[in-house]
Amino acid sequence: MTETKNFPTLSFEVFPPNSEVGVGKLTDTLDQLKGLNPSFISVTASNHKLNYEKTTIDLAKYVNDTLDCPTMVHMPAAYVTKAEVSSILDQLEAMHINQILALRGDIVDGYTPETDFTYASDLTKFIKQQKPYFEVSGACYPEVHPDSKNRIDDVKHLKEKVDSGCDQLITQLFYDNEQFYRFQEECAIADINVPILAGIMPIVNRKQALHVIENCAAHLPKKFINILDKYKDNPVSLKEAGIAYAVDQIVDLVTNDVNGVHLYTMNKSDTAKHIFSNTASLFNLEAQVEE
Repeated sequence: MTETKNFPTLSFEVFPPNSEVGVGKLTDTLDQLKGLNPSFISVTASNHKLNYEKTTIDLAKYVNDTLDCPTMVHMPAAYVTKAEVSSILDQLEAMHINQILALRGDIVDGYTPETDFTYASDLTKFIKQQKPYFEVSGACYPEVHPDSKNRIDDVKHLKEKVDSGCDQLITQLFYDNEQFYRFQEECAIADINVPILAGIMPIVNRKQALHVIENCAAHLPKKFINILDKYKDNPVSLKEAGIAYAVDQIVDLVTNDVNGVHLYTMNKSDTAKHIFSNTASLFNLEAQVEE
């Protein structure tokens, strides 16, 4: 978990693949990330918990045991019961995994939510009651949660989440650092004093870019839009420019004393390695990247 130190932390997010072929590719990816010494690797979860133990938990065990890397497990609140959470916590404890990202999770068509936890704060409080020594992170939105009425309402609910026992926050992706800095100031005013990790997702292809634009409310600066327009027919240049943009974001964030950077890898080791090799010294890490 993030501690007060002279250097920010660097961490990665991966997601369980949905096929055996994907499992092999992800294993190769994780093996190549061994030398990057992340503060932790987080493992995402399906919102409706299908095969949760065979996907999220198994992958987290691999990261923790095989890579010998601190591991964080995502847990959406909407589709779990208290009994299920208690069982999962016991499993994680037996695996020596004690970091959880508590989320509400999206409501998925065709799947009826459980009723034990309405919000992520409810899940956070329950986890802390069951396992007080577990480290619980929470998600946050620099540009307002899509279900919030406004920024004031959003920060108010975020304060409730932190007060429920949340140890640190990890942001949704963003491409305008000024939005993040504004968010930091609003949190400070609201007496939200836990570390805030900046979530960064490098854009490496146009399909990914269009998906982000369609599904996220992130503000896109003119510089970012220019990259998408200029290199729309040149995938190699778009990837290079997208990675360079992410590196620029990270340099600016670290210069402004961010607590940490959480890199959404999209299970792509080459992107993570490229960014790592250009920013390792900022995190006081040795760039031991194998080609």
